[in-house]
Amino acid sequence: MNEILVDFLSGAITLGFFTAAGFFLRFWRLTRDRLFLAFSAAFALLALNQALAAFLGAGDELTPYTYVLRVLGFILILYAIVDKNVATDRKQARHRAREKGIAHE
Repeated sequence: MNEILVDFLSGAITLGFFTAAGFFLRFWRLTRDRLFLAFSAAFALLALNQALAAFLGAGDELTPYTYVLRVLGFILILYAIVDKNVATDRKQARHRAREKGIAHE
């Protein structure tokens, strides 16, 4: 594939990741929900990973050290989703306990 095209597409992907990070940061400012902050940080890591891979010329799987940031980004996304679900479950359990306490009084 043409090297100029690869560089162009790599820049476009980096821009897309940074754009997504900006949107999630804006959603976090509006809601103060940690999920959005974690997604923003994860997409920033993915953008940084893509930019470093492009600048270092690591466009293949022969240089795995450049993909550490990508792995960290995905781990951050998974952690945020699990954290959100656990927090929601705890919140619902507390709400149910309060309802039972009120109903017995």
